[in-house]
Amino acid sequence: MSRRNEVPAARGANHDAAPPSDRNPQPPGLQLPAAPMLAVGLTRAVWLDQDGELSELSLREAANRARNEAPILCHAKAVARRMGCDPFPAYDLLELFAFVRPARFCTPTPRGLANELGLPTPDSLDAEASILPQIALGLLRELAAHSSRRDPSARDIAWAMARTGWRWGPAALSAVEVMDSGDERHRARGLHVWDFLAEWSETAPPAPPGSDTVSASEARQRLAELLDSDSEARPQQADYASAVSQAFAPRTAAEQPNLVLAEAGTGTGKTLGYIAPASLWAQKNAGPVWISTYTRNLQRQLDDELSKLYPEPRLKSERVVIRKGRENYLCLLNFDEAVTGLSARPSDGVAIGLMARWAAWTRDGDMVGGDFPGWLADLLGRAKTLGLTDRRGECIYSACAHYRKCFIERNLRKAKQAEIVVANHALVMIQAALGGGEDGQLPTHYVLDEGHHVFDAADSAFAAHLSGQETHDLRRWLLGGEQSGRSAGRARGLRRRLEDLVAANPDLTELLNKTLQAASVLPGESWHQRIADGRTTGPAEQFLWGVRQQVYARSSGHDSPYSLEVDARPAEPELQAAAAALKEALVNVLKPMEGLKKGLQARLDDDADKLDSDTRRRIEASCRSLERRGQLQITAWCAMLDALQADTPPEFTDWFAVERNGGHDIDVGMFRHWKDPTIPFADAVLRNAQGLVITSATLTDQPGSGSKESEDDSADVMWKAAELRTGALHMENPAIRALVASPFDYEKQTRVYVISDVRKDDLTQVAAAYRELFLASGGGALGLFTAISRLRAVRQRLVEPLEQAGLDLYAQHVDAMDISTLVDIFRDEVDSCLLGTDAVRDGVDVPGDALRLIVFDRVPWPRPDIQHRERRKLFGGRSYDDRLVRLKLRQAFGRLVRRDRDRGIFVLLDPMMPSRLHGAFPKGVVPQKVGLAQAVDEISSFFSKDDTDPFN
Repeated sequence: MSRRNEVPAARGANHDAAPPSDRNPQPPGLQLPAAPMLAVGLTRAVWLDQDGELSELSLREAANRARNEAPILCHAKAVARRMGCDPFPAYDLLELFAFVRPARFCTPTPRGLANELGLPTPDSLDAEASILPQIALGLLRELAAHSSRRDPSARDIAWAMARTGWRWGPAALSAVEVMDSGDERHRARGLHVWDFLAEWSETAPPAPPGSDTVSASEARQRLAELLDSDSEARPQQADYASAVSQAFAPRTAAEQPNLVLAEAGTGTGKTLGYIAPASLWAQKNAGPVWISTYTRNLQRQLDDELSKLYPEPRLKSERVVIRKGRENYLCLLNFDEAVTGLSARPSDGVAIGLMARWAAWTRDGDMVGGDFPGWLADLLGRAKTLGLTDRRGECIYSACAHYRKCFIERNLRKAKQAEIVVANHALVMIQAALGGGEDGQLPTHYVLDEGHHVFDAADSAFAAHLSGQETHDLRRWLLGGEQSGRSAGRARGLRRRLEDLVAANPDLTELLNKTLQAASVLPGESWHQRIADGRTTGPAEQFLWGVRQQVYARSSGHDSPYSLEVDARPAEPELQAAAAALKEALVNVLKPMEGLKKGLQARLDDDADKLDSDTRRRIEASCRSLERRGQLQITAWCAMLDALQADTPPEFTDWFAVERNGGHDIDVGMFRHWKDPTIPFADAVLRNAQGLVITSATLTDQPGSGSKESEDDSADVMWKAAELRTGALHMENPAIRALVASPFDYEKQTRVYVISDVRKDDLTQVAAAYRELFLASGGGALGLFTAISRLRAVRQRLVEPLEQAGLDLYAQHVDAMDISTLVDIFRDEVDSCLLGTDAVRDGVDVPGDALRLIVFDRVPWPRPDIQHRERRKLFGGRSYDDRLVRLKLRQAFGRLVRRDRDRGIFVLLDPMMPSRLHGAFPKGVVPQKVGLAQAVDEISSFFSKDDTDPFN
């Protein structure tokens, strides 16, 4: 269907479907591509040709046109995924946005781009197609206005990208007024981004922090200073700040920190509540406080809140540092090698050019949750973006030509002088387990937010995996790249990292050679295929083949998409023999590695008068790497192999597994986890700290009616879950408990429905329920699923009715975007709907009407795997299952109300939900078991109330 001059106006707009040249006169010199516009919905697309004619097409028709005529669109990969076709050539506006506004976020949709540029918000597919040329021209005008004055490298990078075939190249060059002269020097000037970065400078090591205390009254006063005149008075927030200040007093005995477990209900304002005493302690004692989170979203929120403490950006940059592992930061040497390889792979030019733009403007080089837009990795490919980080610990430190400009080294030095260091739980735990960070020092005070995840973070940090992928990674770390390919040049083996450090010492050179020779027993390239075919090479692959055979022999469900696992013992005799051979081979790798480490450590003493500070740091870092990758990892593997012929230590669970993704085997191995991972957490983190706050909105657990615990309403029952999941039970002195209730009136602001007449195993009924519930709320709905297959099946049934109702639908594991990007879209597009797995509940922080309905497909019971089976025995059987489910439900419910005037409804499509799970919901919120029709009526009525007075 085609039409002219019928384009609905965007909100506040007054334009028609005239050709782009008529709607938006171009400034002299600007060249907008002569291309059509394409906007895609769930079941249909709109095509706007250069004559201003709009056509409504099916997705298949749109895909056929797009393959023949490259259109201007937003997010080419997501558009191709929606149309069900392979990626096709296109003018992607997100590429242009990333070039013009590097290190800046936007919601990657036509609406999001329009909002960023201050254009009218399109409210239909027709309007989206019509706004695309205005977005393109707005970005090109901005590039023309700023390139020569504020951003001189833009022209050189645009030239380099155009030379490699960037579709926006001619338009970008017209904006920066550069002709294609063929001068290769332009490319070098633009892409050699390290030439424009400042060097970091060395400072004196900080003195040990003081021991001054922070009183409750001081914490309250600092909080009052942080709140501006427009902030709402929250007595609960002041009470919380007062309570957590107890962690900032000197400890009275070794290994006995001041540990505060603090639950602060949603809306308390706990972030500023703990920033107040933490910042005061840091300033009084000239030492850092580490604030750790589990999710990236909370790190962003923390960064925003810390601007209230340090409103001047330069001062904030000095006092606040976000610390992550090396694998999160752009490695300039990796990027340098990618630029060098551009002549052989010109198709990488767009990705390298946009990475150069980002690297020149980034605050700190953080590519995972920093100022690197998540959608850019989806757009350009992870290998060309996130693959440029130091993911495998292959840094050569001061031997690198870019060492003095390295983002990681700069970050480490800033952290030493900072007052507040924002980190993540994994880094905190790994650093503590190794006895210190890269400077050998540990923080004295921590705030662990999202404390309900301490158990899960510890479970990952203190586990050992003897798998094909892990052993192959060790081989790569030792031997470097052994085949040609995109990343082979960036795989720097141990010889390249250490040879100049050991060259003058024949004994150390021999130890290096022995280590590398012994490493050849580890799985090499294509290990997975050889194991699957039974054509193994070496003892490691032979052992893994035996593990795979035992898993397939003893497990069921081989046709399912899920991973397979079996108990490790009893192992077959052939597998035990293979384990013994592998252990012997690993010991042969370990012994020379240990000797190499000792020899390098000896150099620090023997050559103390000759070593410059950079070389000394490089040796220290190499010793830490040898310890972590050698002594700790290989020693753990050897202990696991020994257990196959003896007994697994009672504190561990061992099992064999074939890890799968979408029904395809991706890894195989032996896995060991602590039954209670808070034991090593307590030893490594808690006992080495002076004071800690472990906080969350969901630390405690309130059993519902029908549970054994409900018979005892004491505070000890409520805090049992918190102490189990944080390691507090393993400390000699009891933790200080603080409980601050939410200020929200949940009884009036929320409803909880359990649907009684939908069969949870009938996906047709489940999809119909989601459809009617989403329509009743008018969107703003989050659907949570316990299985990816259920999510996809329901999504397929929802697309047409939701699009007919004018509601957008996004889905994890379906749309070509990472979950953080999907959540950003969901937050920005108020009436959209989002489908995700149960785990998405932790990443969703969406205040206001954008999230007003949550629908869970069924009770999220724990997966009955081997690890859970053993923990269930340890932690209380059914009551342990119930605690885990209540935590998940409580976390999900907590997403609904983020501000005092928010309203929300929580729906569970599981009539078998037991009453003992009702404790997941706030006091006064009683789940109502109703039929679907009644729930739909009540939801419609609830949201039809006058928004100005939602509680009446």
